[in-house]
Amino acid sequence: MPSEHAPWGATWYADTMVDAPQRAALAGDVDVDVCVIGAGLAGLTTARELARRGWSVAVLEAQRVAWNASGRNAGLVAPGFAERLETVVERVGLRRAKELWALSSAGVDYVRTTIRETEMPGVEQTHGWLTVRRTDDEEAVLRLVAMLRVDFGVNAEACPTEEVREVLRTQVYYQAVHMPEAFHVHALNYALGLAAAAASAGARIYEETPAVALDVLGVRKRVDTPNGRVRADHIVLAGGPHLGAVFPPIAATVVPVASYIATTVPLGERLATAVTYPGAVSDTRRAGDFYRVIGGDRLMWGGRITTRIATPRWLPRLLRRDIGRVYPQLADVEIDHAWAGTMSYAVHRMPQIGQLAPGVWLAGAFGGHGLNTTAMAGDLIARAIIERDDRWRLFSAYELVWTGGRMGPAAAQVVYWSMQLRDGIEERLSRRREAARRRPPATVEPAVGMAEPALGAMRIEPAAAQPIAGAPEPVEPTHAWDFAGTPATPHARSNERDGSHEEHARRALEAAAQAAQSMAQEFAQARTDGAWSRPAEPEALLAATPADEAPDDAAPVKMGEFAPQLIGADESVAIEEKPMAPAKVAAGPRWFRRRRTEA
Repeated sequence: MPSEHAPWGATWYADTMVDAPQRAALAGDVDVDVCVIGAGLAGLTTARELARRGWSVAVLEAQRVAWNASGRNAGLVAPGFAERLETVVERVGLRRAKELWALSSAGVDYVRTTIRETEMPGVEQTHGWLTVRRTDDEEAVLRLVAMLRVDFGVNAEACPTEEVREVLRTQVYYQAVHMPEAFHVHALNYALGLAAAAASAGARIYEETPAVALDVLGVRKRVDTPNGRVRADHIVLAGGPHLGAVFPPIAATVVPVASYIATTVPLGERLATAVTYPGAVSDTRRAGDFYRVIGGDRLMWGGRITTRIATPRWLPRLLRRDIGRVYPQLADVEIDHAWAGTMSYAVHRMPQIGQLAPGVWLAGAFGGHGLNTTAMAGDLIARAIIERDDRWRLFSAYELVWTGGRMGPAAAQVVYWSMQLRDGIEERLSRRREAARRRPPATVEPAVGMAEPALGAMRIEPAAAQPIAGAPEPVEPTHAWDFAGTPATPHARSNERDGSHEEHARRALEAAAQAAQSMAQEFAQARTDGAWSRPAEPEALLAATPADEAPDDAAPVKMGEFAPQLIGADESVAIEEKPMAPAKVAAGPRWFRRRRTEA
């Protein structure tokens, strides 16, 4: 079992890797057709394809084969790129986007074919890839699937929220795009098998042999190493983020970024309480989670990107927290392995593939892409060198862009934090909208209006219509205010004002008592006559006019403001129709509705 200080690190891949022979370092000078710098996936694919066609190839590796990102990644093999498909179409147009997609699909086929032809041991190929949304947007998923199926000919499926949550038992996810033909592999064993295939084809691989200087100006290029020198007609730079010392101009166009992966201990039946989907899963955030089931009952979980290359001591706790945020039922799982891998990212989030100068080729910036892009790049460059295939020019729209020098990593980290903040806000809003939809509709209380008294339920006797005991005598019309009098003193006028207030109150009470007595008499009389024994049934609002009352030349019924009416042919006045005013509905989360109401 590799130790913590082994080249591949203390990873689950290293614990389950196949035998990897120790290859000697370069000692002396060699002359070859092509020198490949970097024994990662892209460099090994290039070397294998060149060697299969009879060209002499030397591969220089500063440490061990696939010691970093090529042997530490999630192992996803799927068509497409790290950049969103809609953005690629917007930048290069639909026709070229289709051609780029076809190249990425060819990379998938290359990996699948290579595994089958070489009978690679320990690769553990498993199919299926589910890309889930953490915000509710069914229209976006359907639109993307339609584009994939119609414009790009991809076998893709749109999965509704209910189906996603059946296999991924969390309330965090909504809709998803399913690609059943994508697959994932044991990344390190695939890289080691690819190195064995390249060596079997005739490529010479030198480990512990860093390139320290380049001379690319002549027809025969020269690569210096600590103990030897390589002369070649072509040089392929496939060292990823580790080319800084040997080729600074290329290093200035990528940002070294670290990503983290962890694996849990065997979970047994507990894993099925959270994940029952056997394939790979990733979400649509810019720096989202990605995970898959390994070893039958373990969970491999990856995510986060940072420009801090050193592995933090609290990494297991950090990734356990990420798992618990998605699957609370797994919040206390034990982490068995946790590691970091360093990738190279370009500003445009697309691979860097092409010819820098005559005989100098570049294959890099594979951060965030699947393994298929490394296979695609290696095969393209090999065909360009041997067959003069110029399909690599399809990537000419994605030039080498300066990343900001020393400030580049800091700027990239700020951008990542801003993406995290934006994703978090969108997710909270989406969860609030879902909670609002699940909330039972508010009961609307009927408007309280004045109703006719249900006299049938009232016990009113005729004898009740008597003067109210203690009520003041009715005011006679002869009672009047005497405004004509002798002039009064100020004190007398004040007494008169007080007396007028009392008189107002007395007259108001008398009027109320008289009205009550009158109403009681009317109700008693109605009860005696039987006129109000039961309230009349209301007529139907849209009751039609009886046929015998309709004029002979009546026109069809027209809807008026309250009820239909029959209009004669000789009537010229049209009924005015007043449409109902649209209801004002306050949409959005509760805090948004409150602001709308207050406004």
